[in-house]
Amino acid sequence: MDENHDIAPPRPRSRGIYLLPNLFTTGGLFGGFFAIIAASQGRFEAACIAIFVAAILDGLDGRVARLTNTQSEFGVQYDSLADLVSFGMAPALVMYHWALVSMKLDGLTMGKLGWLAAFLYAACAALRLARFNSQVGQVDKRWFIGLASPAAAGLMASFVWTMHDLGWKGPELRHAALAVTILCGLLMVSRIRYSSFKGSSSGPKSDRVPFFALLIVLVVLIALVIDAPKTLLTATVLYALSGPLLWFRRRKLPPQEPAR
Repeated sequence: MDENHDIAPPRPRSRGIYLLPNLFTTGGLFGGFFAIIAASQGRFEAACIAIFVAAILDGLDGRVARLTNTQSEFGVQYDSLADLVSFGMAPALVMYHWALVSMKLDGLTMGKLGWLAAFLYAACAALRLARFNSQVGQVDKRWFIGLASPAAAGLMASFVWTMHDLGWKGPELRHAALAVTILCGLLMVSRIRYSSFKGSSSGPKSDRVPFFALLIVLVVLIALVIDAPKTLLTATVLYALSGPLLWFRRRKLPPQEPAR
């Protein structure tokens, strides 16, 4: 009689844990979808908050997948599709319903420019995500090439939220909204480098952040409690400007002489 006959074969590892990171991704997708619905109903504050909730969930899904060792190609592709809705379509439509739809007050041509600007932003977000996916593993993880789509969406949403909180109406700021939308879209597809706040470019410690980043996060959290919309707008504007300012600074520095 075979001695191993009575030994039960090892149970295969449950794949149910793969649901965990995908649930975070689905939550982010829901946040983007809710933002679109809320904006169409004129609930702009709720729409902007939903975009930021989607951004938080987007930052968690990848980390949860790495912590639980549940990374998969399906999760990568699903995350990109969810990001296109949450950080591409949602901010564009929130800005359109809040202000860009009022560009028609300046004439038929300007009215078309309003919805074309919203489309430009959404298209640039799609291009940014496609470029990011195609360059994974080929670029220095310390840097993003172009403004990341969650950061661009945060700038769009915080602009609408802050102005709405201050009592400004979208039609009154339609030209400023047009400029912000176009600028965010172009920054996403630019070749300007932005810090990813990761300490190293490769290896098991590539996801660690420098100590000063933790201090910045602490200060931002305190400021969020005091005044969330203005804090978010300030943070996103500073981050969006950091890339062009660093690029300009590098251009002004004299070329380094080769070591002898």
